Amino acid sequence: MKNGNIVVVDDDETLISTLKTLFYLEDFTNAEFFTEPELALEYLKDNPPDLIMSDFVMPKMNGLEFLSKANDLYPEVSKILLTGYADKENAIRAINEVGLYKYITKPWENDDLVLSVKNGIERSYLLSELRQKIVELEDAKKQLEDYSHNLENIVAERTADLSESNAKLQGIFANCADGIILTDEKGNIEQVNQTCENLFGLSENNIKNNNLSKLILSKKNILESFKTEDNDFFVRDCKIYNTVSEKEIPIDISFACISEDAVIKKYVGVIHDITEQKEADKLRDDFIATLTHDLRTPLLAAIQTLKFFLDGSIGEITEKQRLLLSTMKKSNEDLLGLVNALLEIYKYDASKLNLCKTEFNFKSLVEQTYAELKPLADTKHIDFKVNYDIDDDTKICADRSEIRRVICNLCGNAINYTNNNGEINVTVKSQAKDLIFTVQDNGNGIPQEDIPNLFNRFSQGTSKKRSTGTGLGLYLSRQIIEAHNGKIWLESKLNKGSEFSFLLTDVIVKNENNKKIIINK
Repeated sequence: MKNGNIVVVDDDETLISTLKTLFYLEDFTNAEFFTEPELALEYLKDNPPDLIMSDFVMPKMNGLEFLSKANDLYPEVSKILLTGYADKENAIRAINEVGLYKYITKPWENDDLVLSVKNGIERSYLLSELRQKIVELEDAKKQLEDYSHNLENIVAERTADLSESNAKLQGIFANCADGIILTDEKGNIEQVNQTCENLFGLSENNIKNNNLSKLILSKKNILESFKTEDNDFFVRDCKIYNTVSEKEIPIDISFACISEDAVIKKYVGVIHDITEQKEADKLRDDFIATLTHDLRTPLLAAIQTLKFFLDGSIGEITEKQRLLLSTMKKSNEDLLGLVNALLEIYKYDASKLNLCKTEFNFKSLVEQTYAELKPLADTKHIDFKVNYDIDDDTKICADRSEIRRVICNLCGNAINYTNNNGEINVTVKSQAKDLIFTVQDNGNGIPQEDIPNLFNRFSQGTSKKRSTGTGLGLYLSRQIIEAHNGKIWLESKLNKGSEFSFLLTDVIVKNENNKKIIINK
């Protein structure tokens, strides 16, 4: 409160000097002093004060006149009259006429004067705040009166808007081509639309008596998704059983929370029938399979014909002709490899490939594959090693040819992407009945942003370096390992190398010896 704006008027220069000293000592820093009331009034017009002090007896304008005019400008500002003892009656009259806050007789006690100044400033603040509150209350009262007058119209308009919105929502809910289902966070069904009834072949009452876990056939537990996923989530590859047609219908469901802050959350699910999409995918895959299958015969014929030319069965050829024919043969073999890969992909995607699982010695399989790939590594002077942490007679139950394909893909990629004079370490180890196969190289590595897409279809190299392959090898490897209920993954650091691994669970069927050996080749 000491920093309030103070205006002091007194024609006595000595008194003004005394007050300046006192205010300075008491840290009243915002004080203006005047010896003429007229000058003080001019100042007050542009500078609102928090306290006005004035002497009573002054030559041109006495204190009562000055304070009366100041009161017209600032009626709520505290005003103190400095007066002699003989003028007490005039001071009391000023309290009634001018609204004087207080008068102080001369000579005064400094402590009393300082306390009066502080209290006067605080009183001005309180009166100003009170006036502001009164103005705000009057504005609020006016607004309330205006709102009350228009309340009926506002309610009527809002009711009409809500009715229109509700009618639109009901129309969307009832006529939507997708099934719409309302559940709580435990999967209990509360409401469905007509399309949903048609999909299930049940009436709404019969559906409402069930839980999602009983009506939706899914590999993933839908109820767990309500706990672990965000407020919005998507569930793929589900099925529902239609009791009328007695058929399973493939669906996808999108869930969204519609009451995030409620004690019990509510979810709306949109059920999309993907039967036509599945049929279209099947037609596409069948077309690709048929086309690629029919392409194999002419490709094999072309390759065989080119072999006849190259081995001299048809006659001698020049070196230029041999180079051209060799290029043609390599191109046809690459095309045949792509066709074969597409056929394998189709078989896995269409679930038409039946794994032929047999018991075989895993170390022998790795040895055979290693012998085939070692010459390729030698051409690049790569130190290619195999480290065994399994028994010599360890047997696993799996599809031997498919597992061999995965090993060839992983080791072949490592050889292709490892620089000359590099290193590749293959590790084979077992844990209980599980088998872990790892291929580690010290090549250029793979950027972290490319790793999530590397096992997808047609993923060729990285964003920094594109491969010349088909982009199907790692995708097919993932399909093969997952078909064996296993897992395949990658760890890589840029400019340090990559490590591809796959895990086959519960596949070891024979492991008689307890002694384990490590062989570096």
